[in-house]
Amino acid sequence: MGTAVENHKKAHASFNARDWAAVEKLMKENVEYEDHPRAVTMKDRSEFIGWLKDWATMMSDAEVTEPEYIDGGSWSVARFTGRGLNDGGMGPIPATGNRLSMPFCEVMHWTDDGRCDRGEMFYDAMTMMVQFGVMDAPTQV
Repeated sequence: MGTAVENHKKAHASFNARDWAAVEKLMKENVEYEDHPRAVTMKDRSEFIGWLKDWATMMSDAEVTEPEYIDGGSWSVARFTGRGLNDGGMGPIPATGNRLSMPFCEVMHWTDDGRCDRGEMFYDAMTMMVQFGVMDAPTQV
C-alpha cells in the first residue's frame, strides 16, 4: 500500500481536502495518537478523525503546508507549517479571526498493510495562543 512517507503524504493531502474517509482508510481501527501539547491521546480511529475535525472546525481553512518528510522504514516524520484562520471556537475559547502560521512535527508508525497504528504530534501551544490573540507573548528577560 505504499511506503511510510507516501502514506504520510496521502494522510496530509486527505486532511487538506477534508476527505475524512480517505484518512480513515489509512488508520488502523485501534490507532493510538497523541497530541503532546494538549496531553490528549486518541485511542481509536473515530477519536482520531474527531480530533482532525476539531482542527478543521477551529480553522476551516487549516492546511498542512511546506511539508518535509523523513523516511524511517516503518516510521515517518513530517515537519510542516500549519496555517489557517481561527474562524471557529477552541473549546471554551471563541474564534478570534486571527491567522496561524507555525511549525508542527508529526511522527507516525505504519504497519505492513500500510496503515498507521501509532502517531504523535508536537507543536508549541503558546505560539498558537499568541498568534490567535488569546494571550500576550511572554516578555524577554
